[in-house]
Amino acid sequence: QVQLEESGGGLVQAGGSLRLSCSASGSIFGLDSMAWSRQAPGKQRDLVATISTDGRTKYADSVKGRFTISRDSLTNTVYLQMNSLKPDDTALYYCKAVYYYGDYWGQGTQVTVSS
Repeated sequence: QVQLEESGGGLVQAGGSLRLSCSASGSIFGLDSMAWSRQAPGKQRDLVATISTDGRTKYADSVKGRFTISRDSLTNTVYLQMNSLKPDDTALYYCKAVYYYGDYWGQGTQVTVSS
């Protein structure tokens, strides 16, 4: 069983920064990638960034140049460094572990950006 726990969310002013963390416990056998997604009230959940087990990264166009996903394979922790935050970045941010046989989600951490 895989469990994911996010942390690092909070309230920040526009232009500020936050760093989200996702700590994963359980087996990493079959792990393909880790990802961050977000969901604003009344909107669908959108993919923000992914990082594969070999370190390749992908970003949504809306966060390119502002967000950076990284991982510490020793501690099974994935990070999302968010800079130049905008009010549109306000959402519940979820960590996801993508395995060859299925996905696991965390409970989410709230990010609120005030204007």
